[in-house]
Amino acid sequence: MTVRLAIIGAGTMGGDHARIFADEIPGASLQTICDADAARARAAADKWGARHVSDDPEAAIRSSEVDAVVIAAPDQFHAPLTLASIAAGKPVLCEKPLSQSSAECLAVTEAEEKRGKRLVQVGFMRRFDPSYIEIKTLLSSGALGRALMFHCIHRNVAPAYGFEGSMAISNSAPHEFDVARWMLDADYKFISVFRPGGATAAKSAPVFMILETTGGQLVDIEVNISATYGYDVRAELVGEKGTAVLQAPVLSDVNLGLKSYRAYPEDWRPRFEEAYRRQNLAWLKSLTSGAPVGASAWDGYCSTAVAEAGVKALRAGKTVAVELVAKPNFYA
Repeated sequence: MTVRLAIIGAGTMGGDHARIFADEIPGASLQTICDADAARARAAADKWGARHVSDDPEAAIRSSEVDAVVIAAPDQFHAPLTLASIAAGKPVLCEKPLSQSSAECLAVTEAEEKRGKRLVQVGFMRRFDPSYIEIKTLLSSGALGRALMFHCIHRNVAPAYGFEGSMAISNSAPHEFDVARWMLDADYKFISVFRPGGATAAKSAPVFMILETTGGQLVDIEVNISATYGYDVRAELVGEKGTAVLQAPVLSDVNLGLKSYRAYPEDWRPRFEEAYRRQNLAWLKSLTSGAPVGASAWDGYCSTAVAEAGVKALRAGKTVAVELVAKPNFYA
């Protein structure tokens, strides 16, 4: 069975999704690439062999020639286009965040529940990364005993254009919020946020968060979007019987000029290339099996809700409760 895809957004992530589906995943056919910039859409379509281009995302979603949708448009369009996909009855893989508004996320979950079928997968690709999976498997086996703490570090070279201070929480940290919640199989109760230098620190200053889960575990997260030296993601799970440390894939150790070193990538794509490939393959298989995989719309809501609480904690300078609505049976 061939699944005909519309990819909404032909920027960095849209282009990467087009490449993965075109070159690495059998059973996917690039039907339409859609972007507000017609020239960019055409360039991506020509490069990856898409049949059509469009500058009308809702028309592309409704097309009878499209079976499923990948949303890689800017963040503010994620929820509206996901809602359009649900209305059309089309499965959708939506890049994170589902929305930066928990109310918008709930509108998506309610629309999906009303439709009566899981159609949404949110692109929290770390759930498919081999290093995270290995730690999760070890924890589930009981070898580490009960999980006590999860330490997370997320560092970027430099902030993106237009970056605001709170975006370290609302835009960068959601990957950590989701993967720690998935790893520990627990929701969050409270979040505290700290910045070196206090509230008057530069917009790009690191953010340090401490969260308490419903299971009593502690999660700490450092987000530094101006680390300068490279893209660097680390994690360590501390259990009652031992620890497990996340290892990024390393292709080579270099010994040169009286030094020994490992190179860091400039952004997230080399580090999580395999995770994206596995995520997209699993999503495509789920369309034929009917068994949902990956992060749901509900998971997207939970990540956004804790981000909102984190922004409040940063601004208020105190611990803030993470408040979630009751989980619908639909997502049980």
